[in-house]
Amino acid sequence: MSELRDLIEIISKSLVDMPEKVNVREVEGEQTTVIELDVDESDRGKVIGKQGKTARALRTILNAASTKLKKRSHLEIIE
Repeated sequence: MSELRDLIEIISKSLVDMPEKVNVREVEGEQTTVIELDVDESDRGKVIGKQGKTARALRTILNAASTKLKKRSHLEIIE
């Protein structure tokens, strides 16, 4: 398993009410890795946050971790 995938999974599970429904997939591209985050519909607002602030913070953490690992990644929240 990837460190980036694990990072997003741990943070997301701590944010939501139903951590058992958190599903994180990693899609490897040629230059960029896409981390897909899928949560229960009732928890989607908690992951996105007011005006997208929580989602932006998740992306910032992911970008910082990616830079340290010398990789490129993008977080996509599945709706």
